[in-house]
Amino acid sequence: MVYYFLDLSLIPYETAWQLQVQLVAARQNGRLKKNVVLFLEHPPVFTIGRRGGSEHLNVSKNFLEKSGIHLHQVERGGDITYHGPGQLVVYPIIKLHRSSFGVVDLVDMLEEVMIRTVADWGIKASRNPLNRGIWTGNDKLGSIGIAVRRGISFHGLALNVNPDLTHFSWINPCGLAGVKMTSMTAHIDTTPKVTEVKAAMKRHWEKIFRVTLKEISFESLAHCTQKAP
Repeated sequence: MVYYFLDLSLIPYETAWQLQVQLVAARQNGRLKKNVVLFLEHPPVFTIGRRGGSEHLNVSKNFLEKSGIHLHQVERGGDITYHGPGQLVVYPIIKLHRSSFGVVDLVDMLEEVMIRTVADWGIKASRNPLNRGIWTGNDKLGSIGIAVRRGISFHGLALNVNPDLTHFSWINPCGLAGVKMTSMTAHIDTTPKVTEVKAAMKRHWEKIFRVTLKEISFESLAHCTQKAP
């Protein structure tokens, strides 16, 4: 099976969210014939999922505005989290009823992709059934938040490669007080590049999902989202 693959590099959160919504609609109406995986990074932003609220924000919204960081309420699962440069974000747009797995299986597979990816750098990560994502001891290394609309998944995973972790102290990550976020850089002697981690994750994605990731241009993908005349 082939999935389309698009590397968007650094892209504003709102722009990526709008693209996901358009791709979900295109996948549902048949204009988009294959599942899509978006690899990207975001400028600094906080997002709050369906279970969350601003009570887990440890700074004022006025402080955020002065810092130039936006806060978005979105439809994914989970609570509050931070995205920023140095964090690898992956959004899978997958028609689940055409696949051999459901939502829980998808979350398991996303965790496995991250676990195997960081293992390439000698980092041993594990799961926590009470809070999905990957962990090194009591510190969280990668997060997962999924939404499903019309049987099609969007949103996805965020792996901390080498971000500035300061912003995580401004929130209770995932709505959990006392949780410390960590990064790959904090566990090894070198600073991995997001491009290197992206290449490793792509390889593991193909093995775990048993697919081939075929690169597609943004223009070709955008064409699929346009309504037929």
